[in-house]
Amino acid sequence: MTRQRDVILQALADEEAFRSAQELYADLRTAGTPIGLATIYRALQTLADTGDVDVLRTESGEALYRRCGTRHHHHLICRSCGKTVEVAADAVEQWAHAVAKRHGFRDPAHTVEVFGLCRDCPDA
Repeated sequence: MTRQRDVILQALADEEAFRSAQELYADLRTAGTPIGLATIYRALQTLADTGDVDVLRTESGEALYRRCGTRHHHHLICRSCGKTVEVAADAVEQWAHAVAKRHGFRDPAHTVEVFGLCRDCPDA
């Protein structure tokens, strides 16, 4: 673990919502942490590859990152405020394995994100 990755993990630890690399960069600069944007992108990619952060792609293709507490899980994400809740989904896991097996695949991997409006946000 490099110092830069540790700084990024710490910055993400206090966040409930997914954050972009540019948002992290702005937050870290405001806090007086000298780290370059390219370094943040590289560190986030490494952290995503190792499973230390989750990655979410927006409709426009932007990558957003969040430090999550458990390894494999899914997210409920508010379209208005970005609030994110981690959820286990045993039915999704069983379905993914059954579909893979039915079609002759093994070791299935998947990503499921559910978007909606949280109870704190007015109807959009």
